[in-house]
Amino acid sequence: MNGANLITYLRILLIPAVIACYFASFPSANLWAAILFGIASLSDWLDGYLARKYEWTSEFGAFLDPVADKLLVVIILIMLVSVYPILIVATGIIIAREILISALREWMASKGKRNVVAVAYLGKVKTTVQMVAIIALLLFNEESAQLVWQVGFYGIHIAVLISVYSMALYFNNAWSSLQED
Repeated sequence: MNGANLITYLRILLIPAVIACYFASFPSANLWAAILFGIASLSDWLDGYLARKYEWTSEFGAFLDPVADKLLVVIILIMLVSVYPILIVATGIIIAREILISALREWMASKGKRNVVAVAYLGKVKTTVQMVAIIALLLFNEESAQLVWQVGFYGIHIAVLISVYSMALYFNNAWSSLQED
């Protein structure tokens, strides 16, 4: 067990803490949920940085890190849909995209071509937009400025557009690579 993997475990452990804070009745509970989600989101960058800097990379870490990312986003989006049903279509698209890309990566790995569908810059942009949007949605309550809702609502839909576009690119790259054989 190395430090990068411990941070990844922390990200997973923060998921129930975000949920507990979000539904808690103490003042600023949604603010604490957003802070914890922000910490969990930043931990994705931190564990990768530490793994590269201290050569803490491992096959298990390479497996666990994207799983933790997907669990964090999917579970919190499902929680938000329970409060804001209008987010169900965007959430469904994001979840479907994550499943499809995970399956594509697994399939391409079985063909010895995992690098064809490695995480691209656009995927990082999608993740950043998604995280900012989710933080805004967690922050929003009846006392918030409407701008907070708009950042969250439109941000998650922009993330959906980026998700669908990046998914199309991944599938196109995979298809092109398989046609070369």
